[in-house]
Amino acid sequence: MENLSPKVKIEDGKFTVGGRELFVNGVNTPWQHWNDFGGDFDASFWDAHFHDLHEIGVNASRVWINCNSMVGIKLRTDGTVGSVTSAHRRDVDELFRIAEKNHIYLLPTLLSFDHFKSPDSADRWRLVVTDETARRSFIEKYVVPFAERYGSHPYLLGIDLMNEPDWVHENEECGQLSLDELSRFFAECTGAIHEANPDALVTVGVGIIKYNSGKYEGDIISDAAMKRYGGDGACVDFYSTHYYEWMKPWFGVPYSTSPKDFGLDVRKPCLIGEIAADSDENLRGIYEKAYENGWCGVMEWASNNVSAHVDNWDDIKAATENIAKLIPERVFPLGDGGQ
Repeated sequence: MENLSPKVKIEDGKFTVGGRELFVNGVNTPWQHWNDFGGDFDASFWDAHFHDLHEIGVNASRVWINCNSMVGIKLRTDGTVGSVTSAHRRDVDELFRIAEKNHIYLLPTLLSFDHFKSPDSADRWRLVVTDETARRSFIEKYVVPFAERYGSHPYLLGIDLMNEPDWVHENEECGQLSLDELSRFFAECTGAIHEANPDALVTVGVGIIKYNSGKYEGDIISDAAMKRYGGDGACVDFYSTHYYEWMKPWFGVPYSTSPKDFGLDVRKPCLIGEIAADSDENLRGIYEKAYENGWCGVMEWASNNVSAHVDNWDDIKAATENIAKLIPERVFPLGDGGQ
């Protein structure tokens, strides 16, 4: 093959590795202890867990690099970045080393709606979105260095800018920031990432399809929404919308239809970035239907016992092993030992 690198690229609206299509047979391993990176990071846990995941056919994990508060990133009272701790950088470096060792692609999530309700720092994080000076500081001192450091890493699937910004807009406890403010933040982040490192793919883990689709409230990360703030480089490279059973009466079920019919822009890869293992349908059927209906991947919540919808290892194993046996050439395009 012309290119044997495990680096993920995008061709014709699909993820590819070495010119071959990649199906993300994935999970969320969002945290172990909460704010692990720069906090109570346990390399032995991540190494053992990623090994176990690979053994059951998993090829990717979504990990929250920052959960809330200011463990790795220290903000001043005006929202500007005071420092990024050396412990944070060290722990993230180690996570990438462990991921490469175990052939697990990483989807690191930089922020969550939880930042915007943290009792000790919510006001500062809201300024990162709403205040131009704070926003530029965060981009220049954290987002761009992150892209420069990891954007070309062979086991980076992409950078997820924020977990479920929907709640930052909807929930009073998160500040109810406007959709335009969020679109501008994502636009400036994506534009800066693409300029700093064209190898880095970017997404936003939108929680509800209504904020990811023109069928409903509008796609807050559409090219049109983003480029008005950040120019041609301001765009996500793929979609990673989330789904839970409570959404079904309003928006239907993603894995039972195509990404296009669900409401996404299929010019870009579309994966289900979160879905519960304890859904009405068994997880094995969910992964298989998603593949059959043209989704580029599924990432179950969660592979370790961290919150609701967890502790379903047997279900995860059945689902991911099944897909790995059904389409081994897409789960491990370069072979099981080299991804």
